[in-house]
Amino acid sequence: MTDTDNDRIRVVVVDDHAVMRAGVVALLTGEPTIEIVGEASDGREGVDLVQRLAPDVALLDLRMPVLDGVAATTEIVALPVPTRVLILTTYDTDVEIERAVEAGAVGYLLKDTTREQLADAIRSAARGETVLAPKVAERLVARMRRPEPVALTARERDVLLAVADGLSNAEIGRRLVIGEATVKTHLLRVFAKLDVSDRTRAVVVALERGLLARS
Repeated sequence: MTDTDNDRIRVVVVDDHAVMRAGVVALLTGEPTIEIVGEASDGREGVDLVQRLAPDVALLDLRMPVLDGVAATTEIVALPVPTRVLILTTYDTDVEIERAVEAGAVGYLLKDTTREQLADAIRSAARGETVLAPKVAERLVARMRRPEPVALTARERDVLLAVADGLSNAEIGRRLVIGEATVKTHLLRVFAKLDVSDRTRAVVVALERGLLARS
């Protein structure tokens, strides 16, 4: 594989929708640096095609019969041929994106991608660069910025509910029939989990995250 302008990037298109597949091929036909060398209508055919033709890039849909895009990606990246997988789909959920990336895809595009964006993405994928549709990139960034889910134990929740009721450590101990030192230990663990340093803030953060619903 090469990324100079004098050598065309060899691409296979794998999509079970014939009209969509034909549309993608038509979009790319006029690109001087890209050559469509094969088409397949399901993931199994796609893997076989890649194994036979050794293209630079495999453009895969996600949801296909026989073998879906994620399973096909897993098999393609395991082949000895150095083919990069670029997902082209209508699905932009976190689960779909993560599954494709974990399987080894170098890029994830949505089917509203323009001809220029698609061609640029194929060239980038051929160089091994990560390519993400803007909407996909936004979702991943938002997910990374989200606080990690926190789980409180039943006892930690009981202690924090008692704090929310305005009880002192000694009063919490009497309510829950545990020692005051044990109450303090539970509170310290709650502080660490919620990344706070005082009782009031612990209650506020726990309420914001929906961790203090009374049973």
